[in-house]
Amino acid sequence: MPLAADIFYSGDRSILDRLPIILIHGAGGSHLDWPRELRQLANRQVLAIDLPGHGRAPPPGRDSIEAYAESVFAFLEALAIARAIIIGHSMGGAVALMLALTHAEHVAGLGLISTGAKLRVSTGLLNALKTDPNAANRQILAQSVKDQTGLHLTSDISTFTSSAPADITYHDFRACDQFDIRTRLAEIHTPVCVIAGSQDAMTPVSYSTYLAEGINGATLSIIPGAGHMVTLEQPLAVANDLTHWLSTIPSIWVQ
Repeated sequence: MPLAADIFYSGDRSILDRLPIILIHGAGGSHLDWPRELRQLANRQVLAIDLPGHGRAPPPGRDSIEAYAESVFAFLEALAIARAIIIGHSMGGAVALMLALTHAEHVAGLGLISTGAKLRVSTGLLNALKTDPNAANRQILAQSVKDQTGLHLTSDISTFTSSAPADITYHDFRACDQFDIRTRLAEIHTPVCVIAGSQDAMTPVSYSTYLAEGINGATLSIIPGAGHMVTLEQPLAVANDLTHWLSTIPSIWVQ
């Protein structure tokens, strides 16, 4: 079974009648980027995964968003999950979007957090990721949270920026830089919830607004005062937004 070789997941191992939710982390991250408030949504079966080469999932990583999407699809097949709600943060949101384009029949809804239809990465950051990973991690941290001094989860955010091997993190960010589905948003017809932190310096609010305007029926929630790692900074606000959105999904999508 390819599952064991590619993806680690935490959560309820049983396949329940309820529609499962799959949480996909961002570049260089792991399933721990999703705090308890999101890994344990009330009355939901939630599986937080480690993409190949991240967290507890063994290498190799992948070099494109498409390749990561295919790994997640193989994971769904391995667990006999016919349909799922896919929620992704940053690069994980790009993977979720790609799954909705390439395997639409298996996607019952999309939660897109701190992400975009195109994820441009500066040449300077890409070069730093390749030549000076420690400096690159400091740069990523500075762009990931609004106020590090007042954030009680700073250590968790720091772990986010360095949890994957340097070469995998570099390829993650390069994959993000090559990702661009701006001309394909109209092809997505599943229910979509877009969430952004108002102070996100890595994927600005304009990215989320573009997604919400380009996907028919998408909802947009902007969380005041939060940065790129809104899931760790304000997990209750994100959980509340997702829970409300999940309650509004028409039954035709969840059967």
